[in-house]
Amino acid sequence: MDSESSGGRGNAPPKAMIKPFIILIVAVAAILGLIFAWQGFKGKMTKQYMGAAATAPQTVSTTTAANTSWQARTQAIGSLRAVRGADLAAQASGVVDQIRFESGSDVAAGTVLLKLRANDDPAKLEQLQAAAELAEQTYKRDQEQFAAQAISQAVLDTDVSTLKSAKAQVAAQRELIDEKIVKAPFAGKLGIRQIDEGQYLTAGATVVTLQALDPILIDFYVPQQALAHLKVGQTANATVDTYPDAKFTGTITSINSKVDTASRNVQVRASFGNPDRRLLPGMYAKVEIDNGDAAERVTLPQAAITYNPYGDTVFIVQKGPADPNGKPRSVVQQRFIQLGATRGDQVAVLSGLAAGEVVVTGGQMKLRNGAAVVVNNSITPANDVKPTPPNE
Repeated sequence: MDSESSGGRGNAPPKAMIKPFIILIVAVAAILGLIFAWQGFKGKMTKQYMGAAATAPQTVSTTTAANTSWQARTQAIGSLRAVRGADLAAQASGVVDQIRFESGSDVAAGTVLLKLRANDDPAKLEQLQAAAELAEQTYKRDQEQFAAQAISQAVLDTDVSTLKSAKAQVAAQRELIDEKIVKAPFAGKLGIRQIDEGQYLTAGATVVTLQALDPILIDFYVPQQALAHLKVGQTANATVDTYPDAKFTGTITSINSKVDTASRNVQVRASFGNPDRRLLPGMYAKVEIDNGDAAERVTLPQAAITYNPYGDTVFIVQKGPADPNGKPRSVVQQRFIQLGATRGDQVAVLSGLAAGEVVVTGGQMKLRNGAAVVVNNSITPANDVKPTPPNE
């Protein structure tokens, strides 16, 4: 009995061990409570900060949409070419004997520019001419004899054939001599001479270029959509970088009869007066063609537009509710608009915006519907109809 009692007391935990265990549990619970309380506090403060940040006014720049006179234009880049232009060359090979022109000079049609050494070609021509003259005399004499029935028709036919052959050989020899002479096929301005006297010239080698410069043509390409606004006889304006302050006025002379299937563009040609010959073939030019009469359009800087695949939008600045201190504030509203053509830094708005409305031009990326804004127009985007690079 005593041994059982003593054995039971030996298995029970001592009271000294229970108290530290309870203290450890309380301490762990307190630490966990502090951790959860701290996390809750952090979440609350973060939420308050984000809420304050979301309601804080965003600084933006703005502009007022206005009606302006808008002339729709078709614009293109083109290349200049002469009405008539050619690289002149001799048709035969030979040694250059005479050069009868100066580089850069004006020449009339038919002017002899160059002759190759004739060698024995003139002597052969004289020989053939003599043979032709003899054949002609023989034919005339045989005609008289045939009239007197002294010769047969066959002899007379032979004389006719011999005369025609002799004349043909004379003509061929003259053509051979002419192939060694280079003439101006039309009136124009010569370029720089490419050969010298005594030089051996192969057939087809360029001697000099000849260009008719007044008038001059500009070939350019426009999208097929522009065909509805173009017609022969329409006025075209052109500028070239060589003369940035000059505008050249011409007329559309032809429109190609097909559209390029690769680019869906069509070739257009315009003729421009060039009496001072400032325009040269090979230059590139910027071409503008007015499409109808000018019209009133609401315009904005292109920087004000937010371009999206699902539609183009702008942010409109409107009067919003007062802040907690009772001060008035402005808010923005996003709106879809339909755009028209561009002109420099400007774009025309066809619908969705009225003149007089205030539109955000800078800072759109940080905005959402109903966001409060503060306007600061110390820096505004470009809004120039004809912008020029800073170094010009």
